[in-house]
Amino acid sequence: MEMSRERFEELVGEALDEVPVELLSLMNNVVFLVEDSPPGGGDDLLGVYEGTALTDRGWDYSGALPDRITIFRVPTLKVCQTETDVIDEVAITVVHEIAHHFGIDDNRLHELGWA
Repeated sequence: MEMSRERFEELVGEALDEVPVELLSLMNNVVFLVEDSPPGGGDDLLGVYEGTALTDRGWDYSGALPDRITIFRVPTLKVCQTETDVIDEVAITVVHEIAHHFGIDDNRLHELGWA
């Protein structure tokens, strides 16, 4: 599957638009980014959350740089055959990484069907 970076970024934005405002309003000090590929390869990594989950933040968290949620374009396109597949996969990845921001780990996400 091929797709321009601009179109992929639009799809990430659309996925974020689908997240309930009530949930987004609870997010704190986090930015969303799109990169072509993860550093050092990792063709099976579609997204990553880097930071301190809300559940792990304490009094010493103030002044920290924003957490980062990065969605990777090339690995996502490799597992998709159509634009509809990309839309679905981006939405799942966005929700998955947001869940990490709220302190939900991969095991619990698998249990909930958001692997």
